[in-house]
Amino acid sequence: MAKDVNEMTKEEVLERIIRLGFDGDERRFKKFCKTMQAGLPEGTGVALRGSVVTNERYEDGSPFDANGKGTSDLDVTLIGDKVMECWDRDAFYIPGLHTKPLGDKDPDIAPSLNKLRKRLQRMAGRPVNFQATSNLVLFARDVLFDQPYFTLISADENS
Repeated sequence: MAKDVNEMTKEEVLERIIRLGFDGDERRFKKFCKTMQAGLPEGTGVALRGSVVTNERYEDGSPFDANGKGTSDLDVTLIGDKVMECWDRDAFYIPGLHTKPLGDKDPDIAPSLNKLRKRLQRMAGRPVNFQATSNLVLFARDVLFDQPYFTLISADENS
C-alpha cells in the first residue's frame, strides 16, 4: 500500500512526484517546471494533484502507472484569476472559480494554453491536463474530499 501523503514530508512528496512522474529524472522535472512557469500568465500558481502525489488513483485505489509506463496523467492545477481568463466562458464547472480540464479530450477550451500543455506532455512522456481553480476550491477538495495537492509554484513566485 502507498504511504499516506499526509504522513510524508514535503521532501518525500517531491521525491515521489519526481520518481513517479519523471522516472526519477530531477533535471527533466525542473525543466518541466521552468517551462511551465515561463509559459503561464504572471501571478499563476501551480499545484499537482492526483495519483502522482498520492500514488493511488482516486477512483479505484490502483497505483500510479498501473496500466503501464506513461499511462497515468499529470493533473496540473493552475491557480489565479489571470489564468482562468484563458478558458472559454462555457468551460467552467463553477463560473469564475473552477474550470473543466484542458486535455486531449477537450483541447479547444483554453486554446492559448494548449500549445504549452502539449509541450509539457512531450517533456513528461505522459498525458498532462490543466485545470484552473481558485485557492478556495483547491483547499476544499483537499480538506473535504481528501484530494491532496503539492504546490510547485506559488502565485507570488510567478509575479
